[in-house]
Amino acid sequence: MIILKTGLELSILLEKITCNGTIGYVPTMGALHEGHLSLIKKCKSESTFTVCSIFVNPTQFNDKSDFEKYPVKLEEDIALLIQAGCDILFLPNVKELYPDGTTLETYNLGALETIWEGKYRPGHFQGVCQVVQRLLSIIKPNKLFMGQKDYQQCMIIQQLIHLIDFKTELVICSTIREASGLAMSSRNVRLSLKAKTAAVAIFDSMQYVKDNLSSNELENIKAKVTSNLMINEFSSIDYIAICNALTLESLTKYDSSVPVVVMIAAFIDGVRLIDNMLISH
Repeated sequence: MIILKTGLELSILLEKITCNGTIGYVPTMGALHEGHLSLIKKCKSESTFTVCSIFVNPTQFNDKSDFEKYPVKLEEDIALLIQAGCDILFLPNVKELYPDGTTLETYNLGALETIWEGKYRPGHFQGVCQVVQRLLSIIKPNKLFMGQKDYQQCMIIQQLIHLIDFKTELVICSTIREASGLAMSSRNVRLSLKAKTAAVAIFDSMQYVKDNLSSNELENIKAKVTSNLMINEFSSIDYIAICNALTLESLTKYDSSVPVVVMIAAFIDGVRLIDNMLISH
C-alpha cells in the first residue's frame, strides 16, 4: 500500500494510473472497524484501484470536545488497510486541505441542512461538504463508497455531487452491525461495556418501529421508543424520526407506497450514537 500525505503527490500518481482502470474511494476519519473494511471490500470489487483517506475534519465538529475526543489509531488503521488490500492511503493534515484556513464558501443544501442531524449539529453538513469537495477534487474517483449508517450525510453528499457536477457515482453500502445489532461506529470504543450492551436498545427500537408501523399510531410508537431508550440508560434523545426515505420529511401517517426510514440520535455514557433503518413493506 502506498501512503501519501500531499494532494500534489496523490494527483500525480492517480493521473498515471487512471488510464489503466477505475478509481474507487473510501473517505474515513480513522479508528477503522469492520464497517469501514466492508467499504474497502466493496470498493475493491467494483474498482481497479482503491483509495482510502484518513482525516479527522475539524470543520464538521460543532462540539469542540467531540473533536478532541475522537479516537486516533493510525498504526492500527494502516495495518488493517494493508490487510484489506487497499492500494493507496491519503493522509493529509489540516494545512494540506485548508491552506487558506477553514472559513470557506457555503453550500446551498436546502431543507436537508435544517432538519434532524442538521438541526442538532449546526454547521456540520457545511463542514462535511467542505472537506468532501476538496478530497473529491484531488482524487477524482469514478465511485465514492459511503455507509448507510450516516443516511442523511449520504443524501447531502449526493446533493454536493450534483451541485459541483462531479463525475462521481455515490455507492451507499449497508450498515455493518455487531452480533447484537448495534451499528459499528468509531465512537463505540468510548462506551463502557455496560453502556455498549444497553446501546443495543437503538436497534431494538428501530425494529419495534418496523414491526408496528402499519398500525398508523406513529406518535404512540415514538413514545414507546422514547421509553425504551430511557429505560436502557440513554441520558437524552435528540430525535426519533419516522420519515419519507427520499425527502426526510416527517410522516404523520403510514402509506405503504412511500419508502420509510426511521432514524435515531441519542446519548448514552456521554457518547452520541446515531442509527437508521430503511423500512419497506
